Amino acid sequence: MSRYIATRAIRGANALVTEAEVMLNKAIGEKGPDTPVAFPNTAYYLPLIYGMTGQEVETIGQLEPVLSHARTLLHPVPSKKHWTPYLGETLDSGMATLLAAETIEAVRFVYGLQPEMLPGFHLAGGTAFTSPDNSLNGDGHLNGPIDDIQLRSWGIQLVDGRMPGFAAIVGAAKSNEVAVKLVRELQRRNILTFLSGNVNGRSIIHQLHEEGVELGYDTYTVPFGTDTISAIYALGFATRSALTFGGLKAGQARDILRYNKDRVFAFVLALGEVDDLKYAAAAGAINFGFPVIADTVIPEILPTGVTTYEHVVSMPFEEIDGADDLEKAERLVQKCIEIRGVKVKVADVPVPVPYGSAFEGEVVRKTDMRVEFGGKYSRAFEYLYMADLDEVVDGKIDIVGPDFSGVPDKGAMDMGLVIKVAGRQMQEDFEPVLERQIHYFVNGASGIQHIGQRDIAWIRISNNAADKGFDLAHFGKILHARFHSDFGAIVDKVQVTIYTEPDKVEEWLGKAREAYDFRNKRLADLTDDAVDEFYSCTLCQSFAPNHVCVVSPERLGLCGAYNWLDCKASYNINPTGPNQPIKLGKLVDFEKGYWEGTNDYAKIGSHGVVEEVAMYSIMENPMTACGCFECIVMLIPEANGVMVVSREDTSMTPAGMTFSTLAGMAGGGMQTPGVMGVGKFYLISPKFISADGGFKRVVWMSSYLKETMSAELTAVAEREGDPDLINRIADERNATTVDELLAWLEEHNHPALVMDMIF
Repeated sequence: MSRYIATRAIRGANALVTEAEVMLNKAIGEKGPDTPVAFPNTAYYLPLIYGMTGQEVETIGQLEPVLSHARTLLHPVPSKKHWTPYLGETLDSGMATLLAAETIEAVRFVYGLQPEMLPGFHLAGGTAFTSPDNSLNGDGHLNGPIDDIQLRSWGIQLVDGRMPGFAAIVGAAKSNEVAVKLVRELQRRNILTFLSGNVNGRSIIHQLHEEGVELGYDTYTVPFGTDTISAIYALGFATRSALTFGGLKAGQARDILRYNKDRVFAFVLALGEVDDLKYAAAAGAINFGFPVIADTVIPEILPTGVTTYEHVVSMPFEEIDGADDLEKAERLVQKCIEIRGVKVKVADVPVPVPYGSAFEGEVVRKTDMRVEFGGKYSRAFEYLYMADLDEVVDGKIDIVGPDFSGVPDKGAMDMGLVIKVAGRQMQEDFEPVLERQIHYFVNGASGIQHIGQRDIAWIRISNNAADKGFDLAHFGKILHARFHSDFGAIVDKVQVTIYTEPDKVEEWLGKAREAYDFRNKRLADLTDDAVDEFYSCTLCQSFAPNHVCVVSPERLGLCGAYNWLDCKASYNINPTGPNQPIKLGKLVDFEKGYWEGTNDYAKIGSHGVVEEVAMYSIMENPMTACGCFECIVMLIPEANGVMVVSREDTSMTPAGMTFSTLAGMAGGGMQTPGVMGVGKFYLISPKFISADGGFKRVVWMSSYLKETMSAELTAVAEREGDPDLINRIADERNATTVDELLAWLEEHNHPALVMDMIF
């Protein structure tokens, strides 16, 4: 252990704890100890403090014992005369630094100083915050802490490997060009990137903003703040990952830190000069098992003694092998990935723009658009079908009709994407599964926006992408490369034809709609009692080790991303992968959904934690959840029914809790009768809590679900024999307490009031 590192880190920790004490005392004197304090849109209070100490901080006065504890973790700087093992003292001081940093950021929220303002800045998909004058203003704010909704929406990407880890970049790069290259290399590998800190007042956030790089949730590149302590939000995110997906409880500090070391693949990249505070923050990150890589000359902590891999690595930028600075930046990212052991899968997609999952949520605004296909002014559809091997020419891409060069700027044109695939292991059942991947594959190109599917697809190409040479043929190149990369086990050949000629668009749109209709009818006939096997899904066990997910034809995965056909395709692609067939065997109870096969799997898959799973009940042995569910269903006993809360809903519910708080009860692989995380389309299944009364038990539902699933829910109401049922269900606009809910239900004659007792 380097005495130099220990000295700098311990000195920085002492200084920050003192600064936090001064700031807190001032705030208590000016605002009063009972002034509320919180990070927006999270149920985890101040998450790092909550996770490490178990303290539920709700007022600034409650921060005093936090800082008292932080001070007990501090140590004097090492003596110059006598050698001692400094690692323990350094790690203690690192944790004190993190507690002090979160305290300071919390106090800044009280004064309206967080999230930080950067004039002219725009977040891509970031959260809008309330400014000190209570006006809602998203423009100009950096991100601040990640909200729980976003954490859970990233959950499935974290567990299925699309997002293999995250990087926390602190400081400023050598140049703007290097800053952009670093971020693009991380985006290309789908690594979530958090930005903070500065060097002499200059931050990588400034550098990227000046170069027009879009930052925010949608691009996997999230700016926290331009000072070092804003990096605390990254470690708060890591803490919440353990609480959300790992089933760990507040105060289990050792377990939370070990969870992150073993399961969250993250690292810190320190750019530029490393001062005392950065050394102290780095010591805090090392507690989580996150190595720190610096692009300057600093002492190192290598794999000796208690360390199992490099913890602090010096990689001076000018000494990196490379023809130029951009190549050096690429190798710096490669080194970071190598040190932390991040498992990266990068498809080689031959397009002239950056490509990766980091761009999937990118928005192309009208002002930035070169051309669009679909939407209000044109038609666009996509259709994938299988053919015999000798009918498909692999890699062939045809454009039938004109390209968009003749379309006026910001204009629109019709387009049909028709993909013909062949493979010895290909099956007709897999057609809709592969077709749904078009959305993700096309969206991976920077400057391309894809919304919808089938005959309601809507695609935009940005001016920047068009200027770099992106044309219609590149859609075909993307699809050819990705289908081979991701589905090579079942797809041997891929041929793409892009139609823009009006008559051909019309002709193939008719063929596509016939296929859509056939698939819809076929899927409608696929019921739980028509098959002899369900599928397991253990993707989320990388984060929630005891969670079991059983997917049936009438119950999709709780994340909403995997249905029975998806799992069947996954098994055919990778027979040893996360989706395994569960032979149902002897029926135990069809009403509640028990089979010998599902019960046996529940015991094995949960490592003995879960004994049984009822497929159709929320009240008896409900299915567990990891944390990336789309909705939470929860019993409201007074109403003899259940409420359904959407992940997008931040409002108060009649249970007296928001979604974020409820999620702590539903996630982490815990089996809690009366609480269940589900995929939103499970709500429209005839098997939705059918053992407990089915959809008529829904007494309250987030308005977001009512509006975005209006057609589907209307069909359910008609199936239930009550066409007005959706209007009888309350939402946050009608009731946020049990008393308000009961009054609403009685006024609207909700059927749950006269049904048998649910428990």
